[in-house]
Amino acid sequence: MARRPDPDQPLLFGDGSPDPSPPQPHSKPPRSRQGRATSATTSLAPINQGVRALAAALSPLIRLGTSSWSFPGWRGLVWESETSAAQLARDGLRTYAKHPLFRTVGLDKTFYRPAPVEEFARLREQVTDDFRFLVKAHAAVTTREKSAEPSNTAARFLDAPYAIDQVIEPMVQGLGPSAGPLLFQFPPMGLRTVAHAEAFIRRLGAFLGALPAGPLYTVEVRDRLLLRPALASMLSDCGVIYCYSVHPTMPPPKIQMHTVDPIMQRSIVCRWMLHGGLAYDAALDRYQPFDRLVDPDPNSLEHFARLCALAIEHGKDAWVVINNKAEGCAPRSVERLAQVIASQSTHSARDQRL
Repeated sequence: MARRPDPDQPLLFGDGSPDPSPPQPHSKPPRSRQGRATSATTSLAPINQGVRALAAALSPLIRLGTSSWSFPGWRGLVWESETSAAQLARDGLRTYAKHPLFRTVGLDKTFYRPAPVEEFARLREQVTDDFRFLVKAHAAVTTREKSAEPSNTAARFLDAPYAIDQVIEPMVQGLGPSAGPLLFQFPPMGLRTVAHAEAFIRRLGAFLGALPAGPLYTVEVRDRLLLRPALASMLSDCGVIYCYSVHPTMPPPKIQMHTVDPIMQRSIVCRWMLHGGLAYDAALDRYQPFDRLVDPDPNSLEHFARLCALAIEHGKDAWVVINNKAEGCAPRSVERLAQVIASQSTHSARDQRL
């Protein structure tokens, strides 16, 4: 069965058809599928002083955000009024970036289609100078063809010239200093033996070693067999960061930290993706419209807070990007994580004074 389109993917590049025409003068405001009027512009929901104080208490080393942004269900949390997903995809980022807790966002759509320089530049124009993007590399570079007949896409698997031309150069030129980590996320490959895992790690190392210096590269794997010292050693040799993730195919971040020491990373990158024990479609059905916490995950919360604490202690930048399907509502998860990080920082400062 084909997987349903992911509502966590914003319509950054449209659906192949022109954008809907803006309302004409004196026309009625657009209506949502439920028939209620939607706002013609996107405005930030009122942010209470507690959230603003929480954001001010966070170390500038810590960047929290969500995995894309175009979700009408965030009304009252991020958006002031009801707004369509298409409108949020076009101009919601400008509003998203004004939220005091959001200092990064995941550009997941680039996993499905490379973005041209102009698109990256348009996004950069919508955010503040301090904002940074976490960009996913095109799936053609990270998805291995499983069929007997390799496709054109499969021929680009770990193809460094293609990655440089279609992924890295457009990102660097379009985002400039707003570019954060460039993520190479490898879907499960079904690796069955240690020998296969080690062979892939060597091949990945050759690919990473062929990339130009400059961008902050990070790698996320979803095969448990790849979580081994050889991977940590190879990434270190290449100057590439390991991405700590929460996904049902991987052990918890606490276990990942045992293999890949966060203190040895240039920066710390984390992605909180899919709640344990849930398949993709089950999480989608359970959590839509992503307006509230449904399944709080205190263990993952603790693990990511610990990684952020280590970043602060050792003076490293840290990114944490959270998906709606982690706990049900990414903005609420961001706020929960910020509270724990701020609390830990307060306790640490108090202990130092004592």
